Amino acid sequence: MLTTLRRQTATGLRVLLVMTVLCGIVYPLAIWGVSRTPGLSAQAEGSVLPGGTGSSLIGIDPVAADPAADPYFHTRPSATAEADAGLGPADTTTSGGSNKGGFDTGLLQAVQQRRAVIAAREGVDPAAVPTDAVTASGSGLDPDISPAYAALQAPRVARVTGLSLDRVEQLVADATSGRTLGFLGEPRVDVTELNLSVRDAR
Repeated sequence: MLTTLRRQTATGLRVLLVMTVLCGIVYPLAIWGVSRTPGLSAQAEGSVLPGGTGSSLIGIDPVAADPAADPYFHTRPSATAEADAGLGPADTTTSGGSNKGGFDTGLLQAVQQRRAVIAAREGVDPAAVPTDAVTASGSGLDPDISPAYAALQAPRVARVTGLSLDRVEQLVADATSGRTLGFLGEPRVDVTELNLSVRDAR
């Protein structure tokens, strides 16, 4: 009995030692090594933009105290935004959607309200406002908008910043990515990087 107990104790200690080395040393080092792989290091570090101004993975909607003097591009609405209808800066400490379905009357009213606010801000007919401008993403922090929504905002940004429309459109083109692998998703514009480019071009 005593011999069996010693044998089991020794086996348990060996397993503990092996698992400690594997899970406490080898595995963390392997994961760290993968995170240093070229092309993955930015994601591993949070995709921080130059100067520590934010992350390219998080859309930051600028505060527009005066819509008539608003010099930046806006992201999609967010369920975490405190402003009316979900427009304006989202709470970047919270990620999530509203969980409202397409037949929810509150969501439909919010979409119509967003459409009217955006149309007034951009000086266009409400019918010209693209879908992604009035619908929130699943995370509420999506940095990407459609090229159509960026094009809608370009004349206002050009007018307020004093940049030429051609220059603003070129900045939009530079911040635009095509479909992933050439066929997945849709072309998209990273608003966070685009606004940094607008800031630097002024």
